[in-house]
Amino acid sequence: MAEPDAPPPRHFIREIIADDQRRHKHGGRVVTRFPPEPNGYLHIGHAKAICLNFGLAAENAGVCHLRFDDTNPTKEEVEYVESIQTDVRWLGFDWHDKLFYASDYFEALYAYAVQLIDAGKAYVCSLSPDAMRAYRGTLTEPGQDSPYRTRSVAENRALFARMRAGEFPAGAHTLRAKIDMTSGNLNMRDPVMFRILHATHHRTGDQWCLYPMYDYAHGVSDAIEGITHSICTLEFEAHRPLYDWFLDALQTPCHPQQIEFARLNLSYTLLSKRKLLQLVTQRHVRGWDDPRMPTLSGLRRRGYTPEAIRTFCERIGVAKRDSVVDLALLEYCIREDLNKRAPRVMAVLHPLRVVIDNYPEDQVEMMEAVNNPEDASMGTRQVPFSRVFYIERDDFREDPPRQFFRLTPGREVRLRYAYYVTCTGVVKDEHTGEIIELRCTYDPATRGGWAPDGRQVKSTIHWVSAAHAVPAEVRLYDTLFRTPTPGADEEGQDWTTELNPASLDVLTTCQVEPSLAEAASGSRYQFERQGYFCVDLDSRPGAPVFNRTVTLRDTWAKIERGQKGRRTAP
Repeated sequence: MAEPDAPPPRHFIREIIADDQRRHKHGGRVVTRFPPEPNGYLHIGHAKAICLNFGLAAENAGVCHLRFDDTNPTKEEVEYVESIQTDVRWLGFDWHDKLFYASDYFEALYAYAVQLIDAGKAYVCSLSPDAMRAYRGTLTEPGQDSPYRTRSVAENRALFARMRAGEFPAGAHTLRAKIDMTSGNLNMRDPVMFRILHATHHRTGDQWCLYPMYDYAHGVSDAIEGITHSICTLEFEAHRPLYDWFLDALQTPCHPQQIEFARLNLSYTLLSKRKLLQLVTQRHVRGWDDPRMPTLSGLRRRGYTPEAIRTFCERIGVAKRDSVVDLALLEYCIREDLNKRAPRVMAVLHPLRVVIDNYPEDQVEMMEAVNNPEDASMGTRQVPFSRVFYIERDDFREDPPRQFFRLTPGREVRLRYAYYVTCTGVVKDEHTGEIIELRCTYDPATRGGWAPDGRQVKSTIHWVSAAHAVPAEVRLYDTLFRTPTPGADEEGQDWTTELNPASLDVLTTCQVEPSLAEAASGSRYQFERQGYFCVDLDSRPGAPVFNRTVTLRDTWAKIERGQKGRRTAP
């Protein structure tokens, strides 16, 4: 992991911009943009694009615009606009006064289209959608000219004006660029520029019924804003000739350079807004901010930090080829970040009652506990200890297997920050035979968890005083999908069958230390020996609810060690 003050690693987009700066291209300006469509919530894949666009602008004393690609009123909502702004700010970026919408340019986009009509480079086509697809051809067969391609400039102008006036139903006509129906690039075969949609827009209301297509609006909006580097994902590489064709045909004063990079693909995760919306609408999850979702709002609710996500985006780098990033790397980044900042607390998720027979019944002691061994400045706290407490059920075995060093009959263990205790008896339910209570003794000389005679024990376990414990709900999350590449074989298959039925386990009998009774929503903690947890929005004073952010198990470190070993092997 790079040091915080180390220069950012080089990649091909940084090299392109550095070369442009050396040549004083664009007058030395660097203006990027993040252009989401407000038709869903942002996900971890968008975080990579956000960090890249805002980061490159900041590195070069430039600016990054936030521009909403709001050209499809049938799918876009104010809720999404607001959530996107919240997420970008949460990640740590600010567009200042550079907030724009494609709808800001509807009039200009219409006027530019008229210019193309006047130049004989655009025409109104009256083919139905099915006929247009048939005329388009295939990858191996050229397309055919639309029978409406030869309409005169005057007829095209008049029809286009009537389309704007709302005289035609949706689908009756489109405006198409006149390029080349025999091009090997299907995007250049007279693409649609405008279509008729009788739908209310979230900003312009019913002012327009004529809406521009993305490939047209995107490049022209970039030019209007003076964007210098239009950075997008790899699937738009085949669209770049069309991007350039529109700007060349219109002779815009600014001609941004489109640069493509590989999008983020994450194992056990789907990053399609369409499919994420389906998960929400079909109630496979509780909403866009469900902590199992890869949305930024879901990750935030689960306890991820913006710093960890930015580190992850920097660490995975920027490439020209698609690949799948192991989810373990994202978990490594959040684990590494929370290890430094999260206070340690004790929580028992599967409680087993323990009674110390030789401890005074009414006595309560306050034990000093370290808040974070990684940061001494976080100090210590006082944790109450009493005769009856809870431990994890898995920390006891009546008939232990080999290599089990925790509590068993006759064995002595250390209670974290408290005493050495020895199990002397087991109480079972007379009907089920289930163990419901342990009887123990303690050594008063071992207060603080250390023996003055120097004797050692092989295990330290955590606990919560029964008289002071706070009941809590804890939600344990696993991957939302069972397979590493969900949806990989989509054709004719229902990808929702790959959902993991065990992705959520809700524990309702948990007991946590009293310091967590009033824990604020969004607060993050390490439950000792359990993992990292975040206080959920559903929490109430005295009844906290926790989401497990990530376990303590670091699979990525094992992966890295294995790769390092293979690299150094002879």
